[in-house]
Amino acid sequence: MSALAHRRFLKMHGAGNAIVVLDLRGTDLRVRPEEAHAIGADAHSAFDQLMVLHDPASAGTDAFMRIYNTDGSESGACGNGTRCVAYAMFDDPAMARPAEGNRLVLETVSGSVAVRRVSERAFTVDMGRPRLAWDEIPLRDPFPDTRRIELQIGPIDDPILHSPGVVNMGNPHAVFFTDRDPAEYDLARIGPMLENHPIFPERANISIAQVIGRETIRLRVWERGAGLTLACGTAACATVVAASRLRMIGRQASVSLPGGELFVEWRADDHVLMTGPVCLVAEGILAPELFSGTA
Repeated sequence: MSALAHRRFLKMHGAGNAIVVLDLRGTDLRVRPEEAHAIGADAHSAFDQLMVLHDPASAGTDAFMRIYNTDGSESGACGNGTRCVAYAMFDDPAMARPAEGNRLVLETVSGSVAVRRVSERAFTVDMGRPRLAWDEIPLRDPFPDTRRIELQIGPIDDPILHSPGVVNMGNPHAVFFTDRDPAEYDLARIGPMLENHPIFPERANISIAQVIGRETIRLRVWERGAGLTLACGTAACATVVAASRLRMIGRQASVSLPGGELFVEWRADDHVLMTGPVCLVAEGILAPELFSGTA
């Protein structure tokens, strides 16, 4: 039997992004990819991202956070999930730990993330600095300018989408800008092809964005390892950075996703801040039979 059986979890969402929070602090347990996939495949614990808390590895931090996609792969960042973790660490009776003021610092495989509470159910996450060089994203080919790269889908003389901006916000993102409503595109069909395009050696999150004002963007996202999602915080951040680099907007915008709205600011110090809501959906216990095929 998996050691994860009978562990308590929280099911939450951040702007529609389905999140499960699992607390393994105080243990030496680790989630294996096949276990993460099994948890996500169950209707009661289905998620876009699984956020797993471990004891902090560095002084001055509050927890180490591992992030899993539904296919069991690990992700380097999840802004919506980070807000949910912050809520759990502040307010959930079983997960809460003493914290100074309204701030937490969480470690990830991509670095430390600072979170600040701004209201009862809203948090601001410092997502850090965007990585913009071709080998930091990473790309297969050495594009000197990543504001737009040579990539398209559809006929060469009439592509459906082309010339995305690429940004790494803890994980790779490609953002296609369009004058049309992103909902008009069949992202469920387009997304998998682009996510796995050879130009992205670590795969990529695929976004379709429409700038509808100097501070307003409409966005849909195909998430690497998770699929079509109602919201993706790192994609919202990557989109604001990509749009700002093209001078389509300033350095901040409200990003409207099918699941809700996020506010993103790319500060002068190069840090990207994302503010958005959290919602507690349910709590549950991981049933032993979930892991029957993971031994």
